[in-house]
Amino acid sequence: MRYFIDIAYDGTSYHGWQRQPQSITVQEVLEEALTTLLRSEVAVVGAGRTDAGVHATQLFAHFDWEEKISTEALQHLQFRLNRYLPEALAINAVIPVQPVAHARFDAVRRSYEYKIHTTKNPFLVNQSYFFEKSLDVDAMNAATQLLLGKQDFKCFSRSKTDVKTYICEITEAGWTQDNTNLKFTISADRFLRNMVRAIVGTLLEIGQGKIKPEALKIIIASRSRAQAGASAPAHGLYLTEVAYPKEIFKIYGE
Repeated sequence: MRYFIDIAYDGTSYHGWQRQPQSITVQEVLEEALTTLLRSEVAVVGAGRTDAGVHATQLFAHFDWEEKISTEALQHLQFRLNRYLPEALAINAVIPVQPVAHARFDAVRRSYEYKIHTTKNPFLVNQSYFFEKSLDVDAMNAATQLLLGKQDFKCFSRSKTDVKTYICEITEAGWTQDNTNLKFTISADRFLRNMVRAIVGTLLEIGQGKIKPEALKIIIASRSRAQAGASAPAHGLYLTEVAYPKEIFKIYGE
């Protein structure tokens, strides 16, 4: 049987999602917890990577277990995992899915938020990007409209990324402001490595008047990472949703 795990974590103390030698990652901590509690080696496959310092309010991963686990037992497993795992990592749910369901390849939409605060706040040090300079939010929102649709976003991709295509379809992008706090929301069918942080960094240059909103068209067309802005810091970024077709949650024989 295959199961999805709905995970949330504060990425401050983790070197991203994916296992890495000599660094603590979310995947490593989760696999070790499942292996301990289920008393057999368990490997998990995540919906995607997050970089060191990036947070997630929802990330899905899947694992296989030879026995069918009842609804009550799954709830108990969730409870035991949450007691065992560090405070910075929480399990929102453990969900049975179809045997061929894949946490990464079956995802149809991913959403991120990037948080900025413009007034110094010690309680947001690792949770939001402190940006003191004045920003033209209207200009940044005008530029976000040029991101929408299916396009080649190589200009926002980390160099030497092993992907077959840089085409992504962005369905939502925009800034909202609440007093001294700003939030950027973006959704797409897929994202390239470092893509959201590079987009935010470029939009911040537009917000400061360094480049015009319409220049974003030229940057995208260039397919050059050097033409886009510097990446915004990791600690302001949150993976907030991974969406799947409803069919993968329908279990055969039930």
